[in-house]
Amino acid sequence: MVKAANSRGATPGPPSGTRILVVGGGYVGMYTALRLQQKLKHELARGEAEILVITPDPYMTYQPFLPEAAAGSISPRHVVVPLRRVLDKCKILIGEATAIDHAKRTATVTTLATAEEGTGAVELPYDELVLAPGSVSRTLPVPGLADYAIGFKTVEEAIGLRNHVIEQMDIASSTRDPAIRDAALTFVFVGGGYAGVEALAELEDMARYTSRYYHNIKPDDLKWILVEASNRILPEVGEEMGTYAIRELRARNIDVRLETRLESCEDRVAVLSDGSRFPTRTVVWTAGVKPAPVLAATDLPLNERGRLRCTAELTVVGVEHAWAAGDAAAVPDVTADTPGTETAPNAQHAVRQTKVLAENIAASLRGAPLQQYAHKYVGSVASLGLHKGVAHVYGRKLKGYPAWFMHRAYHLSRVPTFNRKARVLAEWTLAGLFKREIVSLGSLEHPRAEFELAAGGKRPGHGPDGARHRPHGGTLPGPEGGSKDEQQSDPRGN
Repeated sequence: MVKAANSRGATPGPPSGTRILVVGGGYVGMYTALRLQQKLKHELARGEAEILVITPDPYMTYQPFLPEAAAGSISPRHVVVPLRRVLDKCKILIGEATAIDHAKRTATVTTLATAEEGTGAVELPYDELVLAPGSVSRTLPVPGLADYAIGFKTVEEAIGLRNHVIEQMDIASSTRDPAIRDAALTFVFVGGGYAGVEALAELEDMARYTSRYYHNIKPDDLKWILVEASNRILPEVGEEMGTYAIRELRARNIDVRLETRLESCEDRVAVLSDGSRFPTRTVVWTAGVKPAPVLAATDLPLNERGRLRCTAELTVVGVEHAWAAGDAAAVPDVTADTPGTETAPNAQHAVRQTKVLAENIAASLRGAPLQQYAHKYVGSVASLGLHKGVAHVYGRKLKGYPAWFMHRAYHLSRVPTFNRKARVLAEWTLAGLFKREIVSLGSLEHPRAEFELAAGGKRPGHGPDGARHRPHGGTLPGPEGGSKDEQQSDPRGN
């Protein structure tokens, strides 16, 4: 391991002024850095402060729009916000913080260049730490899950899933084998939270529309299954609206199975805890999230769920110069009637926490008093597909078109930058005037396939064993009808 001061390339060296290290470029990380560069404008100009953002991606993904991106209602590039353009007064380092030693004020970071240089990870010094790495998918030891399932937390997964669903319809339309056709048209979603329900509802809407362009596929041929371990879905919108959502989904021929778990998906067969077995080529895992792994590699206090123990001022309990918000932070809810209650790790709180967090960091640097984060949860909205939704806001319950409209209006107001708001609104307007796009662009995930065929004789998108590799893990059957396993490499609330 080398010190950042001795590393080559663009890795920042020791700061000339106070370095504020922001770990994570998601909603919390981006908005905190954005507000900090506004609050500390003069300090940044004089070189008295520096904001360094470490993020694995050069963009922020607005995750509530992933279902609409998967359905083709929004272009993928409008779901993401380029960090370098928005955070023009900050330094952006594309990499990953793998460990943090707050006692020494250093973060261990790997970047795209460290592997090329062969120097290993670098240590970056800092003065103030903002931990906002978000969360990752929470998986269980389900046989076959890593080989055949796909998550739904990134724009790449959302677009890959859209391409995959349309590709399965192409397979079903062209095969002569009834078993392959049934498996291709069976889609299993695990998890009845926002991500699972909205993704399933939007994709079912999209696939139902797409089926009209296939001569031998009818909407009723598609089998959609939602598996939820608890006795309700969308708990944030309340029991009544959750029950309505179940009725709405079942009216669309979606099989909603409550108090049921996925026990295995080996050999492309989804086995449920109620004994059902569904041959399927599509398993989407949205069964919750867990804190980012970097939190466990710090010397900061964590609660029993692995989140950072924080104060109402968004400082980390028991230490100085460490701050956190969003999914990674366990923040006491000062508006709750029950002592010890924490704010829910959802977007509604994260949106508001960033403002308090940035103001408190600026106040701390200037020796001013800090303010507490206080926001009473006002409710939630969820989309169930085009023109359909549920909402429970300020004690009022809405369903159908009004809830769907409120869902879009709320998230349009929250998506960062005027540029993105205008583009998303324009796309919604155009989508209402013209027909949906029904094209799968799976080849985007294998851009060299055609060139490899021309240069070396390989079949495009196929490995040396003849098996066609799926874009999100596992393989599709090869020319002999068999299949090879390929380990998946990697991998929201309102």
